[in-house]
Amino acid sequence: MRRWAGWALGAVLLLAAACGGVDGGGDGDGGVPADGPDVLRVLAGSEIKDLEPLLRKAAGEIGVQVRLTYTGTLDGAERVAGGRAGGELDAIWFSSNRYLSLIDGAQARLSTQTKIMVSPVVLGLKPAKARELGWDKSRVSWSDIAAAARQGRFSFGMTNPASSNSGFSALVGVAAALSGADGALSAEQARAVTPRLKDFFSAQRLTAGSSGWLADAYARDPRVDGMVNYESVLLGLRDPVTLVYPDDGVVSADYPLTLLASAAEPKRRLYGKLAEWLRTPAVQREIVTGTHRRPITPGVPPDPRSGAAQLIELPFPNRRGTADELIATYLDRVRVPAEAMFVLDTSGSMQGDRIEALRQALVALTGADTSASGAFSRFRSREAVTMIPFNDRPGTPVPFAVPERDPAPALARIKEFAQGLRAGGGTAIYDSLAAAYDRPVTPGHYGSIVLMTDGENTDGSDYAAFESRYRALPEERRRTPTFVVLFGESDDGEMRKIAALTGGAVFDARSTSLSGAFKEIRGYQ
Repeated sequence: MRRWAGWALGAVLLLAAACGGVDGGGDGDGGVPADGPDVLRVLAGSEIKDLEPLLRKAAGEIGVQVRLTYTGTLDGAERVAGGRAGGELDAIWFSSNRYLSLIDGAQARLSTQTKIMVSPVVLGLKPAKARELGWDKSRVSWSDIAAAARQGRFSFGMTNPASSNSGFSALVGVAAALSGADGALSAEQARAVTPRLKDFFSAQRLTAGSSGWLADAYARDPRVDGMVNYESVLLGLRDPVTLVYPDDGVVSADYPLTLLASAAEPKRRLYGKLAEWLRTPAVQREIVTGTHRRPITPGVPPDPRSGAAQLIELPFPNRRGTADELIATYLDRVRVPAEAMFVLDTSGSMQGDRIEALRQALVALTGADTSASGAFSRFRSREAVTMIPFNDRPGTPVPFAVPERDPAPALARIKEFAQGLRAGGGTAIYDSLAAAYDRPVTPGHYGSIVLMTDGENTDGSDYAAFESRYRALPEERRRTPTFVVLFGESDDGEMRKIAALTGGAVFDARSTSLSGAFKEIRGYQ
């Protein structure tokens, strides 16, 4: 799939834009100063990344340099609602402000909101599967889709609703439709519809922390029949899909560029110029052409492949507690459970602060991080977790099973394991990673591997030997992606080759934190 900037894995790495009028890294080194009279500092979701080429034109055409800093939806919402964005940022730009609006005190932090474009969250299926199901011509409801999912007639991928707005929107939409809610979805309705949600998500075969990465994973996996994703992402796929628009409604992203109440008057003027420019017919046409999103400005035609029927917007929860309970129910009871293996460098170079950072990162995943995003990224009920510490050879794998009813004892054991990690010895990266691939994933689970190392391989097999061994594995085992965490003096080139080989991704903890990288990876497990 190709779009303006491509679906770079940098969306999850928070990479800086290469040059021009947008800085994607938030540190002012991408051609845009940290601040200045013509700089608008914007906190954004990774979905906005494909607009960077367009935003660079704003500097020359209207004199506004846009400095983007990327964040996850929940982290960004908490940052804004808690007042931690004021002074450092002038505006926010997420695919939706719905979750943010549910947080107490959030509205007081926001000023003008300008909707820029629209993309509904719908189902895309391979054309042959859509014809087989009869959904290429007939009207379909979410109940019809759930029934076919329960019967095992198709499979799909969807992003994690705790990490990505497309997954959250899909979860809310499906729950609202299956519950028959005619107003804001209540906690009672969400609980009542849980068995039907479990039927629906029994057909899910792929998960991800971002819509773009999900599209890449779907393109690599011929077993999966489709995706629940933004219409714009589905229209941008290299291999076309049949879009299914449920006739009982959808939840759409409207991408509101939002001024913060704390923004100074000069920044407010920059915001006004940018918002007005983005809604001009010429720019709206570029948005349609470049991103396949629907225009917000009347008179600008949408992508001709967009559905022509008027979309019904499904009701959204009006309480944060309901939204949070719905996400927790999905993670703990509804979704296919995860099976995660952590291959952890405990070599001598990890002595001191580094091994302590690793301990803290793992402890945070047991529930020590009490933020909303931290609570959702902890190890979940029904999940299988295996720790494989290594130095000059792979350590003995230590498995943990997190039960559905009472996860606390299992989480306490993982915490005890993390606090007991000690550093010493050499670095056998590839033998240790191979040991993880030697352990088959339990049928019916999402399998993933996390590799964290702070240095280069010094013992055992090299990358070439690992690659050869990996390619000889049964196909089912090769489907397990490795998410690599760069830390310390990691070999950047070889680590990226591991991610590319296994269909994973790279997370850079060298300029942020190990805890942050681990939390972000949890959206992909």
